[in-house]
Amino acid sequence: MKTIKTEIKWGVIFTLAALLWMVLEKSLGWHDEHIAKHPLYTNVFAVVAILIFVFALKEKRDKDLNGKMSWVKGFITGVIISLFVALLSPLAQYLTHNYISPEYFNNAIAHGISLGNNKVDMEAYFNFNNYVVMSVISALAMGILTSAIVAFFLKKK
Repeated sequence: MKTIKTEIKWGVIFTLAALLWMVLEKSLGWHDEHIAKHPLYTNVFAVVAILIFVFALKEKRDKDLNGKMSWVKGFITGVIISLFVALLSPLAQYLTHNYISPEYFNNAIAHGISLGNNKVDMEAYFNFNNYVVMSVISALAMGILTSAIVAFFLKKK
């Protein structure tokens, strides 16, 4: 693979989509008055994430690889995108928790306590540093898994 412009582009698109998703979650009240719905509804973003990987790998195959792509090339493309998403995820977390939804952690902690969870445990889980670590790990893990699956379906000889 001669260039990674496509991978960088789609890593940025993924990050922007995730930030827009945070705006949507906030506007629907999933970070405050409807926070009980957040753990379930936030997973709908998986559909968006998968579609982004499909569009990215299709573009890579059709524009950069002359319409041909092996599973390995598709997988590597997805892994590179995942690396860029992981690199951008601390910035996305910063923007989310400082500008989009600064009260999210306090609301999540309060909700967890209302369900009978220990305050210390809730504070250990719902904080910026933990979310940065989780976002980097999940970007890599879910990105690599998604890449493997999408590359299988988009390979073309």
